[in-house]
Amino acid sequence: MKKGTLLRSSIALALIGASPLALATNGYFTHGVGTKIKGMAGAGTASPQEAIANAVNPAAAVIMGDKFETGLAIFSPRRAYTATPSLANGQGGAFTINPGEVKSESNFFPIPYVALTWGWQENNALGVSIYGRGGMNTDYTSGSATFDPDGPGPAPVMSLPGSYGGGDAGVNLMQLFTDVSYSQQNGDLAWGIAAVFAAQAFRGKGFTAFTPYTETFAASGGTAFPQQLTNNSHDYAFGLGYKLGFIWNATESINVSLSYQSRIEMSEFDDYSDLFAQGGGFDVPESIRGGISFWLNDTTAFHYDIEHTSFSSVDSVGNPLSNLFGCPTAGAGGTNLAGCLGGGQGAGFGWDDMTTHKIGYQWKSSRFEDWTFRVGYSHGKQPIEPSEVLFNMMAPGVIEQHFTAGFTHVLNSGKEYSMSIMYAPEETVNGTNPFDPTQQIELKMHQFEIEFGYSW
Repeated sequence: MKKGTLLRSSIALALIGASPLALATNGYFTHGVGTKIKGMAGAGTASPQEAIANAVNPAAAVIMGDKFETGLAIFSPRRAYTATPSLANGQGGAFTINPGEVKSESNFFPIPYVALTWGWQENNALGVSIYGRGGMNTDYTSGSATFDPDGPGPAPVMSLPGSYGGGDAGVNLMQLFTDVSYSQQNGDLAWGIAAVFAAQAFRGKGFTAFTPYTETFAASGGTAFPQQLTNNSHDYAFGLGYKLGFIWNATESINVSLSYQSRIEMSEFDDYSDLFAQGGGFDVPESIRGGISFWLNDTTAFHYDIEHTSFSSVDSVGNPLSNLFGCPTAGAGGTNLAGCLGGGQGAGFGWDDMTTHKIGYQWKSSRFEDWTFRVGYSHGKQPIEPSEVLFNMMAPGVIEQHFTAGFTHVLNSGKEYSMSIMYAPEETVNGTNPFDPTQQIELKMHQFEIEFGYSW
């Protein structure tokens, strides 16, 4: 590998390490990885056209040969929640979100990536991809909540600032992946395997109101207050998984792909062991993906991909909020200490698994031979049930549709640059506040993104 390439890789890696990642599109994973594939809403993995395709299917490296590329996205998620007025009137609303709409701050995030594929011997290749694919961010600096712990009893009703009455509220989850792959071409079949190194960072604030629902508090009989629940600095977790992939050139005009990423067992977020299930666990869920490409001719193709992510298999993501009411100090008659926050069955965001369908189309114009144009659309049912809206005010991953477009221009030198744009229209989820059944909470989000890529 040339020194210049190593230098460029190091610079790009440092850039990624310094950048915040705030993603929430298909659940909390991006709609695609790479500028070209994003122009088709994430479709096209059966016909890899960029080095970063190695991050989706490790078989892509041997097809791409020697290639280096980098890209930068500017991502803008617009998140908010709206609470209706409580009808309890101090007669049964133990915890009520004060009515009105509250919007999350911090609406623009830079997200870079870098990828390298290197042909090695005959029909063999190595690949390295560094990218952010998962994360979520909310930052609520307004809003308030009202507490009436004994309903019609003598305890005073309190209204405190913050979405949960604990001051400014929000979460910042960042996930960074590094894939190192080996791939081989055997006739019409390319296959690959990759080691996937994952790093996560998390910070949460504004959850003080949930102190009585933690395992630490319940196990002590209400004498020990949790220190790893909220308002700590960023904590970090690391893990290792693997990825397998195949790409088959079935006919001259049809390609088929299949890839699988294992669940990544992450180290715990120790500074948030009173918040997440299993003492701070937050693993990366497994996923499987298939794709097919139909080439109508040398310049025009349809692509279809389907991706399934097992969010519900990760306790801190999939466990329902209702587990919380089994906690002995929740006041609901429960006796299950493991159901408290931080416990082995602690409440999570209650997310379902998510299956996403992606369709893409690309073509070259006879008048502009150095240009390739792309459009795409994806759809997947969002993973949040109406019963889970209270916790998901902090993680409103409700997006279901993406509309995308993009292009690539090949320069005379053979180098090329690409651009993609994405619009995700507003989606909403409405549900009941479980601590005040007379109140409804609505989550909503819409998104924009523009990404630039350059390869040589």
